[in-house]
Amino acid sequence: MRNLQFSVPENYNGVTVKGFLRGYCQISARMLAKLKRVPKGITADGKLMIATDHLKAGQKVILQLPEDEPYLLLPKDVPAPKVLWEDHDFLVVDKPAGQILYRRPGHEERDTLMASVCTYLGKNGEPSAFRPLYRLDKDTTGIVLLAKNAYAASAAIGKIHKIYYAVCEGILSGCGTVNAPIGLAPGHSLQRMVREDGAPAITHWKVIGSGKNQTLIACSIETGRTHQIRVHMAYLGHPLCGDDFYGGRKDCIFRQALHCGYLKFIHPITKSVVKIPAPFPKDFCTLLSVCNINCTKAVHEMDPETLF
Repeated sequence: MRNLQFSVPENYNGVTVKGFLRGYCQISARMLAKLKRVPKGITADGKLMIATDHLKAGQKVILQLPEDEPYLLLPKDVPAPKVLWEDHDFLVVDKPAGQILYRRPGHEERDTLMASVCTYLGKNGEPSAFRPLYRLDKDTTGIVLLAKNAYAASAAIGKIHKIYYAVCEGILSGCGTVNAPIGLAPGHSLQRMVREDGAPAITHWKVIGSGKNQTLIACSIETGRTHQIRVHMAYLGHPLCGDDFYGGRKDCIFRQALHCGYLKFIHPITKSVVKIPAPFPKDFCTLLSVCNINCTKAVHEMDPETLF
């Protein structure tokens, strides 16, 4: 069971437990309700507290988070995830192409990121809960950030920044922003398109290098719409290589050339800034070589913070 400790600052002197937890600690109303049901869920200096109690500056408030329900139906021989970074509250993994996050018809449960992560956590004696803080498409590779407890999941919202790398058809130069709403394409349940009545979507892009007739770009998104980068680049007339769903060619790569290659987030408990890169996968590097985009080394030596 995970325990969290917070010190009451001067500006919260005299504030109620509820006010401190909801304001300073950013505890959700749902989590607060759960903490009330946990034995010794909220204590201050060893004393059990209720929501209406008042706190003093300097007091140590300890929260004992409720235990997660175990994920019991773990398949055997599940491949371990590629772990990039981990602590008591978060797990960061590098998702390969072809792996879906959750089980769905036509796919074995053992092939999901959920099964891989839950098995890994279970073997390490940790609650096998699956809390991805965002999703990647099946054939998009790269970084996935997962929370190990409900508090970490809710408190990290709005503190996450990702950079994606993509190879698109045609030659682009400079940088730009696509501010175009995205909705379902008529007659489709999955394919998206830019349409006036769609949900707001904003993508920033910047050229890293170009080759024969393809361009490597970095992308930062302000919104998280399904297929957002893929749809926006197709809208510009530069679909991603391998993405035949949106007009790209598959002669050099057999999936959309899209990789989540950099993650930065503010840790809600330690308050530290965590920065994690993920190298390009093999097929992405092969594509760059075939397209004569000779900048892989430069990308890995580049500070992603300078891109956007």
